[in-house]
Amino acid sequence: MSEHPFHKLTTFLKQLEEAHIHYTLACHREDAIMVLVTVPGERWEVEFLGDGSIEVERFLSNGEICGEEALRVLWTKYADPEHAETR
Repeated sequence: MSEHPFHKLTTFLKQLEEAHIHYTLACHREDAIMVLVTVPGERWEVEFLGDGSIEVERFLSNGEICGEEALRVLWTKYADPEHAETR
């Protein structure tokens, strides 16, 4: 019998707490709870699914620091079209 999904999640959260690693919880899928882990230069998305599986996606920084002008890309590329022009 596999480990209960909720136990996997709570064990992982306890490990993060003990290691003093920053995280937040989110829910973007009906059958999953996401743990967003933030460490220097990286962001991890760890999803605990209802079937007991775990999916991990890592985002690595290239170290480039941008100025405020970079926010324009956020609005023009990702905002809903009706809101993109108000920024």
